[in-house]
Amino acid sequence: MGFNFDKITDRKGTNCIKYDFAIERGMPENVLPLWVADMDFPTVPEVIEDLKKAVSNGIFGYSEAKSGYFKALSEWYEKYFDWKLKPNWLVKTPGVVFGIAMAVKAFTNEGDSVIIQQPVYYPFKETIEDNNRVVVNNSLKNVNGHYEIDFEDFERKVKENNVKLFILCSPHNPVGRVWKKWELEKLGNICVENNVTVVSDEIHSDFVYPGNKHTAFANIKEEFQNITVTCTAPSKTFNLAGLQVSNIIIPNDKLRKKFRKQISAAGYSQVNALGLVACESAYRNGRQWLDSLKEYLIENINFVRNYLEENIPSVKLIEPEGTYLIWLDFGELGLENEELEDLIINKSGLWLDSGAIFGEDGKGYQRINIACPRKTLEQALNQLKSGIDSLK
Repeated sequence: MGFNFDKITDRKGTNCIKYDFAIERGMPENVLPLWVADMDFPTVPEVIEDLKKAVSNGIFGYSEAKSGYFKALSEWYEKYFDWKLKPNWLVKTPGVVFGIAMAVKAFTNEGDSVIIQQPVYYPFKETIEDNNRVVVNNSLKNVNGHYEIDFEDFERKVKENNVKLFILCSPHNPVGRVWKKWELEKLGNICVENNVTVVSDEIHSDFVYPGNKHTAFANIKEEFQNITVTCTAPSKTFNLAGLQVSNIIIPNDKLRKKFRKQISAAGYSQVNALGLVACESAYRNGRQWLDSLKEYLIENINFVRNYLEENIPSVKLIEPEGTYLIWLDFGELGLENEELEDLIINKSGLWLDSGAIFGEDGKGYQRINIACPRKTLEQALNQLKSGIDSLK
């Protein structure tokens, strides 16, 4: 089956935050948005058909998943990540960020320290601070355009701050690293030795490009399995975020019991009925679509790289090993953060994610979502070039 990812789908007027809420979010009305992490592509055709069947019933009552749901999920993880899941490990939540927040509440007390690796997905910091915990930052190091972990700093800060929880982003958003097994093992050993629980956000694990391999952190060895809460979802992979279903995998009984208790305390029970349908259908039917999509995304990355080299050499692409969110370095322009924002929004007419929201280490960068038709991407880069040309 052929999939036409070049087709432009008009999303305006669909109440999507990407295209319909610029003014409400403080942006000019006509900015071109390549910020939030959803895709401008319709999802897997079989998923759409299964959703139509579910909708035709006309009743949207409280729903749960039957055994077919776990079967589809577990077969996917065993086939593509060599990880054999057990049914009792699974806890379903409306989203990964909700799951992370529940983990913060379950495994730490107010005033406890939680370590993250900035620049990183900004809700990590928010869920820590909004729950009155303390953020400890182990900054990633940009070494000639390739991000690396400062392991000595990580271990020192874990010990000095009596860190209770580590929120790992794997693959990493926004810098695009797909961590090597040895890197994860080194982090995990430090966590085991210091009684640190790990929340591993692996929502981007299906977007890994040739030459790289995603390793499920909890699956590296039994000691890691016993300290880890793995957050997964079909939302990024199959563009299903609005259907609100995530799969949180917790092998350790004690951790899972604490986690479930926080969900109960939040007053939450069943996930979205249509989300259950879409998730099961996607894992059962979506591989061919995903493989075609990844080929298209690789071509988009190549397009961005070539465009920048030929037309905007002052902007550097941080080579992505995974995810469809790429990290651009604007440091050579020598702009202050406010000047960079003015360049992107007002001079270029773009709505990207400012690097500053990912932490101090993100200043001077911008995150751009390349999961869109190439014509949209080309328009965005042309607008960026015009904006930068206007600075001269």
